[in-house]
Amino acid sequence: MEAARQLVPVLERRVGRILVNGYPTGVEVGHAMVHGGPYPATSDGRSTSVGTLAIARFLRPVCYQDMPEALLPEALRDGNPLGLMRRLDGVVGRH
Repeated sequence: MEAARQLVPVLERRVGRILVNGYPTGVEVGHAMVHGGPYPATSDGRSTSVGTLAIARFLRPVCYQDMPEALLPEALRDGNPLGLMRRLDGVVGRH
């Protein structure tokens, strides 16, 4: 676990998804992958939700899929150790 704890910060700076013992979604950041598209397929034709144009929509996307809680950033851990306002099941609060 200690080796993984040291590796996570390195991966956070280099990848868009960190997956542990799970299956990827099949979506990639590639020119052939498009979804949403220009108007009228979406209300915002400047970008799309997947593919290379999706990069413009997000400042720093990192996805933690099936990560053990001990390896998650504190802001994402159960119990909200930082006391941040978060949305949980549609309800905003300090869950």
